[in-house]
Amino acid sequence: MKKNLEIAFFGSSIVSAYWNGAATYYRGIVKALHKMGHNVTFYEPDIYERQKHRDIEDPDWCKVVVYPDDKVTLQGLLRQASEADVIIKASGVGAFDEFLEDAVVQLKKEDNLIIFWDVDAPATLDRIESDPSDPFNKLIPKYDFVLTYGGGQPVIDAYERNGAKRCIPIYNALDTDTHFPVDPDEKFNGSLAFLGNRLPDREARVEEFFIKPARKLSGERFILGGSGWGDKAMPFNIKYVGHVYTKDHNAFNCTPKAVLNISRDSMAKYGFSPATRVFEAAGAGACIITDYWKGIETFFEPGKEILVANDGDEVEKILSELSPEKAKEIGQAAYKKVLEKHTYEHRAELLESVISEKLQTEAELKS
Repeated sequence: MKKNLEIAFFGSSIVSAYWNGAATYYRGIVKALHKMGHNVTFYEPDIYERQKHRDIEDPDWCKVVVYPDDKVTLQGLLRQASEADVIIKASGVGAFDEFLEDAVVQLKKEDNLIIFWDVDAPATLDRIESDPSDPFNKLIPKYDFVLTYGGGQPVIDAYERNGAKRCIPIYNALDTDTHFPVDPDEKFNGSLAFLGNRLPDREARVEEFFIKPARKLSGERFILGGSGWGDKAMPFNIKYVGHVYTKDHNAFNCTPKAVLNISRDSMAKYGFSPATRVFEAAGAGACIITDYWKGIETFFEPGKEILVANDGDEVEKILSELSPEKAKEIGQAAYKKVLEKHTYEHRAELLESVISEKLQTEAELKS
């Protein structure tokens, strides 16, 4: 493989996590690729006021191109990106997604790779399988790879059933540069904290796993972070802190006795889809309580490195019995596991090996 790959990446945003849960995932992967010597240009649209709510300035580990919400500019950037060795179209860019899905495929050459990177595979698969006329159905076989944010064998099987040449999960992970243990912050003090934007396919699970236990444990303090919850009816002992910027994630994870992970319905359905925040919380040494999803044990050992609840009653029971000492022990075990197996360096090594193998195979076929 070339020592220094040029990679063009069309995604939602790498500089802003505002209404953009994939931001830290992109940062971790791209930063790790940069450390390996590869050059990434990340193209993102100026939409949803994300540029007004940046978490970071343009980083030194990739070139960021923010483009206006118009197709003419985008067509020019596609011509620029066509010179890259690897061209990636992520799902959920938020502007001209259908156009980009097709346009990136048109950039295929003998000596480059075209990749679709699905950061919400369950939603994409549900969409295309419920609508055979969806234009993306015909495009899937034209990509060299489909990479996914999670999903395990069920997602691999579904994508390959729909024509993917090869589907490979590149799971979320820990960015050790940004997520690590810090001192507690009083404003996040409580028995249980949950961080997540208000989304239709998550809200019912938040009511069950977070709001219901809060009502029953009225003497305990609960912390809710994320956008969109301001008008949500909730008990008095839940403190809503709004959008939590990335710089405050460590304190949010380190301060309460435990932090809660709640899967979106679609992610829980397919399993094998740990949210980015699971690894971020583990990287801060947090004691994590998660709703059940298939494949948890692939990443953490239940009972030792993570606590698993099937419903709100089980969350309540866990919190009632969980001592601060036990919570700390579980958090430390999770911290050790992510450092050993689940950093973005681990994920980028997998990605590099996949790209290397494919480029080598194509070069051999040409010779």
